[in-house]
Amino acid sequence: MQLRDLTLPNRVWLSPMCQYSADERGAPTSWHLAHYGARAAGGVGMVMVEATAVAPDMRTTAGDLGLWSKHQVDAHRRLAELIRSVGSVPAVQLGLAGRKSSHGIPWDNTGTRHPVSPADGGWQPLAPSPLPFSGLTTPRSMSAADIDRVLGDVERAARNAHRAGYEALGLQGSNGYLFHQFLSPLANERTDAWGGDLERRLRFPLAVVSALRAGWPAEKPLVIRTPVTDLLDGGVTTDDTEVLVARMAELGVDLVDINSGVLVPEAPRPSEPLENTRFAPRLRKLGMLTATSGSITEAHQLHEAVPNSVDALLVGRAMLRDPYWALRARGEPPADVWPKQYHRAF
Repeated sequence: MQLRDLTLPNRVWLSPMCQYSADERGAPTSWHLAHYGARAAGGVGMVMVEATAVAPDMRTTAGDLGLWSKHQVDAHRRLAELIRSVGSVPAVQLGLAGRKSSHGIPWDNTGTRHPVSPADGGWQPLAPSPLPFSGLTTPRSMSAADIDRVLGDVERAARNAHRAGYEALGLQGSNGYLFHQFLSPLANERTDAWGGDLERRLRFPLAVVSALRAGWPAEKPLVIRTPVTDLLDGGVTTDDTEVLVARMAELGVDLVDINSGVLVPEAPRPSEPLENTRFAPRLRKLGMLTATSGSITEAHQLHEAVPNSVDALLVGRAMLRDPYWALRARGEPPADVWPKQYHRAF
């Protein structure tokens, strides 16, 4: 598969999944080398490293990775080189947590649905409107200065991702994070230039894309995880998403990783494998390449979806359970080509 100047060896990619295991300065650790290295050797065409914050207050937890400092860039460079050295393509997804910020890590005594106060090492979340997510801290509505600062953080993080050696750049624009919060009228109640009708709700997401492209080389591809529908009355619709995707294509987005629901805890969640692929034909008609993820556990699902429904699939939990899931889906490799050369024939 060709994305700009990048040739991907196959269309089965590791979905970005947070490990909550950064060092005290937000950099990858030995855990990340072991985790991502195993899955890179395990047959995926691209490893999309977990959502990596563009600034300290854009993290979900204190254990999130970041890309705002030299220390972080140096550690990411080692991780990207490891992924490349065993035959996969290193990519990273940037994160903007917004109101889903400053909460506990899954395995501690508070967990992801409980806020962490500034006194306990947390921080004040920012969002388009002061509407909390579930029981988390009520966010502060972003000022124009906050928005400008975050857009600058996005551009800096994109430049740092390039310096670290990543070959593709993603953004977590769905799942109820900041990009999605500005887009959805269920999370954005602003009455200024950043909220209201669709055109104004698109302003921040499109500014984020422009900031990413300003910091990311023209020859390298840009992937946005995009909400197709909120699956709730009054939320983002597929018609809205068509407008968003067409505008993102004009700004230099190469592929959208489509997703639905998850803006709020009560939203329905797709539960069947390949459920989100039903949205892809409408976006493909716009000339946009598509990918999706969700509940993919069997090899036959790859062949059902790619390339007839979507252009690529991202596999998550199945690869947490088995780092070599992709190779097993392809079939046991001949002994003389294990592992690097084999998954290039996927």
